[in-house]
Amino acid sequence: MANLFINACVREESRTIVLAKDIMKKLNLECVEVNLEKENIQPLTSKTLKHREELISKNNLSDDTFKFAKQFAEAETIVIAAPYWDLSFPALLKAYLENVCVLGITFDYENDIPKGLCKAKKLIYVTTAGGKIFADFGYGYVKALVNSLLGIQDTVCFKAENMDVENISKDEVLDKAKIIEVK
Repeated sequence: MANLFINACVREESRTIVLAKDIMKKLNLECVEVNLEKENIQPLTSKTLKHREELISKNNLSDDTFKFAKQFAEAETIVIAAPYWDLSFPALLKAYLENVCVLGITFDYENDIPKGLCKAKKLIYVTTAGGKIFADFGYGYVKALVNSLLGIQDTVCFKAENMDVENISKDEVLDKAKIIEVK
């Protein structure tokens, strides 16, 4: 089982990547990277959803449609690097998570209650923002999803904010975020 690094950063000079890589280094985590911008990840549509449901009904989970779900389900530790955009995260991450949530791979139902099938013991969410993070629907969404549907209970968020505020050094903010003790 490998550790998984979900890279939802699209800027070449991403500060979120810098922070995420520092955290992975401190934790001595070697990860398989999924760079969402380089993958052909599409949101679910009526056509793709119908195809996916047909495969599931035939118990054909070997199709490439399920590669991200299988990878996510098998990971030991998951690190998500996603910049703080519009109170949340880039749309690429939402599309990826739609493709990860697959009945029979990452979750199932037991007495009408979702039961997570993911093996990960921990999910680390890393984000940076130019201003103040005053409503973090991104981490909140990811935490709720993995806790209630996918079975990953231990989540933590590392963030660096106010990176573009006048008279505040972005390097100092990032350096301060890097000194946080990682467990």
